[in-house]
Amino acid sequence: MYTVGNVYVIAAVAVVGGALFGFDISSMSAIISTRPYLCYFNQGPLYLDTDGKCSGPSADVQGGITAAMPGGSWLGALVSGYLSDILGRKKAIQIGSIIWCIGSILVCASNGIAMLIVGRIINGFSVGICSAQVPVYITEIAPPSKRGRLVGCQQWAITWGIMIMFYISYGCSYVNGTAAFRIPWGLQMIPAIFLFTAMLFLPESPRWLAKKDRWEEAQHVLAITHAKGDVNSPFVRRELSEIREAVEFERANSDVTYFELLSPKMINRTHIGVFTQIWSQCTGMNVMMYYITYIFTMAGLGDSVLLPSSIQYIINVIMTIPALLFIDRWGRRPTLLVGAALMMTWLFANAGLLAVYSRKPRPGEFSSDAESMSITGPPAKAVIACTYLFVASYAPTWGPVSWIYPPELYPLRVRGKAVALATSSNWAFNFALAYFVPPAFANIKWKVYIIFGVFCASMFLHVFFFFPETAQKRLEEVEYIFDDTTPGSIPYLGTPAWKTHVDTHTGKLERGEMDAEEKFGHGEQMEHGSPSPVRSSEPPKV
Repeated sequence: MYTVGNVYVIAAVAVVGGALFGFDISSMSAIISTRPYLCYFNQGPLYLDTDGKCSGPSADVQGGITAAMPGGSWLGALVSGYLSDILGRKKAIQIGSIIWCIGSILVCASNGIAMLIVGRIINGFSVGICSAQVPVYITEIAPPSKRGRLVGCQQWAITWGIMIMFYISYGCSYVNGTAAFRIPWGLQMIPAIFLFTAMLFLPESPRWLAKKDRWEEAQHVLAITHAKGDVNSPFVRRELSEIREAVEFERANSDVTYFELLSPKMINRTHIGVFTQIWSQCTGMNVMMYYITYIFTMAGLGDSVLLPSSIQYIINVIMTIPALLFIDRWGRRPTLLVGAALMMTWLFANAGLLAVYSRKPRPGEFSSDAESMSITGPPAKAVIACTYLFVASYAPTWGPVSWIYPPELYPLRVRGKAVALATSSNWAFNFALAYFVPPAFANIKWKVYIIFGVFCASMFLHVFFFFPETAQKRLEEVEYIFDDTTPGSIPYLGTPAWKTHVDTHTGKLERGEMDAEEKFGHGEQMEHGSPSPVRSSEPPKV
């Protein structure tokens, strides 16, 4: 069977798994405020005097419906580590696409809230598998100088999925009856079918193949993805040598378990990976996506809320592009720090505007309990502007980096399970926050923005002191940052995070731009024509 070797095509296909998450976000966001949904899943009064308007599910129940998907994703992400290590990154993603179709059928055919929740849990299980293993798969195939850009496509695919499904749902909102939500929930199976089929033509991860002693296949994959099929390319030989050393070292140790990720040597990088995903949720971005119609309804947009809400999805798509182009030059640390500072600014601004200018809504003014404030005039426009600016700040920063960064932190032996654990924390907090926000808006109102603003301030400090730079470093080279024992390093933490920088050395090697002195002057020389480097005691630049 023909195998695709272009890393951009490989990434473009694989990240469709991320688009599944985006489809879920916007299908729920666009649908929860429509009359067919509110009336079919109605739990409250039917306002016959206002053209049959329904109150829909209660705030608590709507939070549960929304949170069902990330709840299933949490379990799927944890399981994906074992699935990926046993069957391979590629097959794990294909299994996820099959499960998504099953969940979508149940959601589309829902005859009540219970069936809707079950379908969303199954959909979430699929998203958990794909969201954990797609970044691992791309990370293990992509060259270091393009790794950030290619893994970042996961976030871009999410933004495209959000936007496409939102407009499908918006168009279907004009359809009468339950078809208004059944059509978009049924159409979301199409990308999963494409993902399963297209993955048949993609290669398996060379690092996973090497781990299974399939060395010829691993060398072939490296050659077709990095050297146009030339198995004797210096870069292919170098990569294969690095992978061989890593595999041989790891085999000297016992099989990895989740408990090993809590050992003194691993706990630091484990906590960094986990908190990268936790903080990405604590920005409040995905909650904004789920419940944006609530926010804009409170800002006075009323029945025309869907179209203005869609503007943030367009901003999300466009503003992710700079990260894809420049994330490997910017580095991970500066991107995360700038994003946290900007988002904190817009969240506190919204909190101040709503605290000063909002009022309690009149009885029957809004359909949902979560729509607990009403703000009009210039302050309402400022709330909408700050919401757009918040999205524009998240899109090129925490959005893509939260997927790029964790797979770069871990050695091959633990990468599958470690990234699964980090991603499961993402979904655990996604579940908690999706459930928390509707009741929070109903009870503490504008103070919700204060909570997320404080989270952004905390993550800024956390990144500055603990998150090292990994941009343009070979995966095996990142090991040294955490294992560094030279003077000035910190026991069990390695090189201080604020002393690490983007490594341009590796990019030169890939492009063949190194001169002879650079090739052999960094503590490495080739012995007897072997591709295995002989390392000197001089540490690599971090």
